[in-house]
Amino acid sequence: MSNRLVIFDCDGTLVDSQANICVAMEQCFAAHTLPAPGRADIRRIVGLSLVEAMRALLPDAPPEQHRAMAEDYKRAFQTLRGNGGLLDEPLFDGIAQALDALEADGWLLGVATGKSDRGLSLILAHHGLSHRFVTLQTADRHPSKPHPAMIHAAIAEAGATPETSVMIGDTSFDMAMGVAAGVRPIGVAWGYHAPDELRDAGALMVAGHASELARLAQGTY
Repeated sequence: MSNRLVIFDCDGTLVDSQANICVAMEQCFAAHTLPAPGRADIRRIVGLSLVEAMRALLPDAPPEQHRAMAEDYKRAFQTLRGNGGLLDEPLFDGIAQALDALEADGWLLGVATGKSDRGLSLILAHHGLSHRFVTLQTADRHPSKPHPAMIHAAIAEAGATPETSVMIGDTSFDMAMGVAAGVRPIGVAWGYHAPDELRDAGALMVAGHASELARLAQGTY
């Protein structure tokens, strides 16, 4: 019998990381003497791999500029981390309890994120969550969302199947990735894309609070 697996996005779903992402992006654009995007525009690209994010923010720029700015964003973020400039990235309300409830119901837990391996490892360790997840999939080893590669790898590592797996995320990229992988996509309303966008991208339901996640994962809508 296949295991049951709940795969979480990280930024905007587990943790509220928008402040640090916005600051690093603003510093990256400043380094290229470009006006920074508005923070609403930056929040919209959270979850994409960095080159894809730069392409979305600067669609008319050449590919080499997208790649260079992706590297400069990483350097800006690392500098913030190194000099103690990162702001706290809190868990969203009820997430710790939701993880408890899902595990108590027999679900395995995983993460599929646009973060790097290092970035994900640091944030999970900071919140004492590293041991909770049996599979961690990042942008370091996969194409950008909404490509389904991260979900396919998570399912294989967890011994699950698409039919016994759920993708939980806050962006249309997460929902589209779930649809592409053949799992059940469930949106969350506390992240960076609006609930209507999540439904349009394939979300079966959108949770208004983390306390709803265990029930929704069971398919009790």
